[in-house]
Amino acid sequence: MFSKACEYGIRATLFVAKSSLDNKRVKLGEIAEAINSPEAFTAKILQKLVRSDIIHSVKGPYGGFEMSREKMEEVPLKRVVVAIDGDELFTGCAMGLEACDETQPCPMHEQFYSIRKGLSDLLDNSTIMALALSLENGETFLKRFHEKAN
Repeated sequence: MFSKACEYGIRATLFVAKSSLDNKRVKLGEIAEAINSPEAFTAKILQKLVRSDIIHSVKGPYGGFEMSREKMEEVPLKRVVVAIDGDELFTGCAMGLEACDETQPCPMHEQFYSIRKGLSDLLDNSTIMALALSLENGETFLKRFHEKAN
């Protein structure tokens, strides 16, 4: 549903937010490792998130990425998706047609509209803070840990 870049962007944002809850600024390498993403690709994604004013970057030896509590509380997950993938998922045609609306719908228009609306509402109502707290509390995870067979 989301592009690979968007998936990494969501994970990176949540990792930065969770670290910020612990008053830790995190470096590119830490983020890339935590979200299982190549460093160069992660750097490009983080640039988009900084430019979109979702996360904050601090330069220098004590630099890294961070997110304020205020930002975590006000930023919905939808803003991260739009920053990385644009709003095509919420505005585009299910079949990729140039023109598709209520007056000239594609064959999937009605069914896709309700799915798109539900997804948009879900992402609009999911704040970075709520998701970061679920990570902080151990209720959710960004990485799956496999048990090694003996």
